[in-house]
Amino acid sequence: MALGAVTFDDRAMPRSVLRSDTRTSTAASRIPPQAYFVVGSVFHYLGPAFAVLLFVRVDALGVAWLRIAAAAAVFALWRRPWRHWRHLDRPARRLLIGWAAVLAAMNSVFYLALERLPLGTVAAVEFLPVIVLAAYAARTRRNLLALVCAVAGVYLLTDVRLVAEPLGIAFAAANAVLFAAYIVLGHRVARGQQLSGIDGLALSMLIAAVLALPVGIVDAAPAALDVVALAAGVGVGITSSVIPYVADQLAMARLPRATYALLVCLFPATATVVGVAVLAQVPTAPEIVGVGLVIAGIAVHQNSEPPRRQRART
Repeated sequence: MALGAVTFDDRAMPRSVLRSDTRTSTAASRIPPQAYFVVGSVFHYLGPAFAVLLFVRVDALGVAWLRIAAAAAVFALWRRPWRHWRHLDRPARRLLIGWAAVLAAMNSVFYLALERLPLGTVAAVEFLPVIVLAAYAARTRRNLLALVCAVAGVYLLTDVRLVAEPLGIAFAAANAVLFAAYIVLGHRVARGQQLSGIDGLALSMLIAAVLALPVGIVDAAPAALDVVALAAGVGVGITSSVIPYVADQLAMARLPRATYALLVCLFPATATVVGVAVLAQVPTAPEIVGVGLVIAGIAVHQNSEPPRRQRART
């Protein structure tokens, strides 16, 4: 099944939309793609803070649906993505629907795993397929050295532990596979020619909210009468699915997939820095060494393909 995209006829879109996209694209392209990644990695760790508040009021699948629905509502108000749907060809629509299914399933199993396992364990398991993606594309000795440094650093940071919770491990493994699929499909959307990556994300998030509705609406129902739960759900949606996913699209549009996969190694390091700054959690000596190894891996890594001259469309 082809999931690629063909050239989009700009004449089919309103001129006001094209002018707006061009202005935003020019501004976005002035910022280094690595900066977008750093922003996304920071917000990946602010979302769980809201989720902790929600877990005492709403079950895991309800939290997942509130997160997806809140993000979909923000994207609907911001981008009005339905304007683009009728201009897409069939392969592009299949790509967005497939990505939507991944988003719906990934968010659901993530919270099911988080109910049963420590966040560090879930994050460590989630990272394994990303290592495979980075290793698959590492075509030089320099990049292999970068990958070894990053893996060693992540190993020291994540404190992987096998917990006596087989169902939780199964959910974490499913989340890991889906996260790898998120990167692969998200990279295709970001590099597509039929619409901008953020509009593709907005369309997929709307579809994901519909796909996740049957499994999440029952658990999310108690939040309808709980103002705190609703506010927390909006916070989770914005900090976990709007800001980081938009940042991912802006980074993926200009970074090779292998580079993005390697940069994901920064997640544990970012978590350590956030812990020091926000929670006053002083890292141990092995954690400090781990951060250093991750930074060394990023510094050693070299893009395996020439930089794209194309703008990062938003």
